[in-house]
Amino acid sequence: MLISNLETAPGHRVVAHLGIVQGSTVRAKHAGKDILAGLKNIVGGELKAYTELMQEARAEAVARMTAEARALGANAVLNVRFVTTSITAGAAEILAYGSAVTIEPIRRLV
Repeated sequence: MLISNLETAPGHRVVAHLGIVQGSTVRAKHAGKDILAGLKNIVGGELKAYTELMQEARAEAVARMTAEARALGANAVLNVRFVTTSITAGAAEILAYGSAVTIEPIRRLV
């Protein structure tokens, strides 16, 4: 399945728009890692535990969005966007959403 943040798929035309699809997850880090991240925040630098958390969350949100699109019969999700929301201290929601479509290659006459 093609997943793209573009509004169109180059070399393809949209045959049908099947609706908006979304996938989300709420994640929180282990309390011990949260304490270590807090200490790192004082001295500066990348908070690797949170980077991993967000990468995992994005992957899961996209997988859920893709499953919803497949269930509708789509072969692509276009105009994909992400939203992150803080739910509570140490927990965040990642939402991925886009337009489920069916696309086909554009046939060019030579």
